[in-house]
Amino acid sequence: MMEDPETLDSLTEIQAVLEVVFADELTEVSLTRGELTIAVKRDNIIDVLRYLRDDSKMQFWGLVDICGVDYPEREERFEIVYHLLSPRQNVRIRVKTFTDEVTPVASATAIWQGADWFERECWDMYGILFTGHPDLRRILTDYGFEGHPQRKDFPLTGYTEVRYDDELKRVVYEPVELRQEFRSFDFLSPWEGTEYVLPNENKGDEKAGS
Repeated sequence: MMEDPETLDSLTEIQAVLEVVFADELTEVSLTRGELTIAVKRDNIIDVLRYLRDDSKMQFWGLVDICGVDYPEREERFEIVYHLLSPRQNVRIRVKTFTDEVTPVASATAIWQGADWFERECWDMYGILFTGHPDLRRILTDYGFEGHPQRKDFPLTGYTEVRYDDELKRVVYEPVELRQEFRSFDFLSPWEGTEYVLPNENKGDEKAGS
């Protein structure tokens, strides 16, 4: 894919400015395949986001998305990723910061009101905490839901199941119950040999030896 030279020039200039203004606050800056990504220390995320919105050379007025990413093997397992749009310069930028399961990140709702539902989704799906959020509660799962379903360690079956009870005439929540135990029908698999001898399996060998 051909990269627009004007876009690359704008992103290169933005990268140079940010590396000077926030030299001590950035942990990573990369411009790859026409996409600029910056990683920011958690305590400085609001300062950087506000600068990107308000500075005359930036003008990232549009908050496109906030999402979470889970890397359980890391000490700070969660990435919070902000996708920003500058209509004035017609470019996008990706901003990342990091946290663990218990350390909150400052809410971006004071900068963009639209951050409200995005941060609620991060909390609902990953359990990422945001300080200063006006209404941090679940948004996609039910209020009685247990756990955070997009964490890598969340079981595929979940913890509870929902059904309608005809006797109670209402929806009830119950622990997940697997209706049938897993069975391995290995003798039907073309990839795995059986661990036992099937009846008449050795007839050919007996005839060969007689």
